[in-house]
Amino acid sequence: MKTPILYSFKRCPYAMRARMAIKLSNINCELREIRLNNKPKHMLEVSPKGTVPVLVLEERIIDESMEIIHWAMNQKNIFNDDISRSDKTLTETLINDFDNKFKHHLDRYKYSTRYKDVDAKVHRNLCMEMLMQIECLISKENWFFSSQISKLDISILPFIRQFRIADIYWFDNQESIPKTQKLLNTFLNSDLFNDVMINYKLWVNDSEPIYFPAKLQVL
Repeated sequence: MKTPILYSFKRCPYAMRARMAIKLSNINCELREIRLNNKPKHMLEVSPKGTVPVLVLEERIIDESMEIIHWAMNQKNIFNDDISRSDKTLTETLINDFDNKFKHHLDRYKYSTRYKDVDAKVHRNLCMEMLMQIECLISKENWFFSSQISKLDISILPFIRQFRIADIYWFDNQESIPKTQKLLNTFLNSDLFNDVMINYKLWVNDSEPIYFPAKLQVL
């Protein structure tokens, strides 16, 4: 069986959550860290849409991050299944909301100069409205539902991290979302996050394989 190949870009929230799922499943793969402005020919051949992550398996290509998470979940039980049916439904609803509504407003807040006639503060406020909506849903434990990390945590926290990065001082001083801030802080200080944010060498054709998850062969 061939080792899976994962095309990734360190800072991309979609690639980040895919790496976290693979790390939790402890499945070894060949990591190919790329630059989005210089996409490898092979990646474009197997996934013409040209976005990361892309997981190359013997039997198929997976180029959607949530599908990679589900693939990893099928290889190993990486999350605590002991959550209620309503929490499972909430998980899917919030992931969909963050992938669509939150990401839409996040892009227009953080990268407002890329869009015509956009008021960054309007989109920042709309992101905040969504965070305030989840504030009352977050548990008093380390993670969203409990003391155990969940699919929801790894799926939405990379986007909340990006939102904070746009203006760290402003985000850290928002008194209306203390549980969200605590949850994000738990995420940023977790071994999982730090393990998937290692600076790997940029992949080029014919370079020596770099395997993930591993703390070897890194810069």
